[in-house]
Amino acid sequence: MAQNIILIGMMGCGKTTVGRLLARRLNRPLADTDALIEQRQGRSIPDIFARDGEAAFRALELELCRELGGQEGLIVACGGGLPLQDGAIAPLKGSGPVFWLDRDPGETYDALDVSGRPLAQSGRAGFLRRYRDRAPVYRRWADHVIPCADGPQAAADLISTIYGEVFQP
Repeated sequence: MAQNIILIGMMGCGKTTVGRLLARRLNRPLADTDALIEQRQGRSIPDIFARDGEAAFRALELELCRELGGQEGLIVACGGGLPLQDGAIAPLKGSGPVFWLDRDPGETYDALDVSGRPLAQSGRAGFLRRYRDRAPVYRRWADHVIPCADGPQAAADLISTIYGEVFQP
């Protein structure tokens, strides 16, 4: 059976877009953790944060990651904060290679629609601080760092090449 391909990185770096491109190319289902949580809860992430708090959202992420880690052949686009929870990323890392989509944080923030993103409300300076705090965690979990300066198609092409060369039998 095929390993999962796990995508991590800051909000707005292109995980969902790259995930869609990979899913199409490799004929695999895309599991976007944020979208799955919204679908299962019947409400938006901002609403979950506002009503239940970040801890409740992280508990939902953890439960979902345990489920997805037990499946095979998925492209998994993780929420930006998911790798900060050791318990959440570990089952995913055990199911396949982790690719950190690393995009310039200033460029990412400038292109980001911050509405509907509770943790992007601290402005550009806060976003850049969050990137500096998270980068070592992303680096620790990543099997490969994928530069995203050339856009999502180039990132998907590189992941596909690496995955084909390194991880396929």
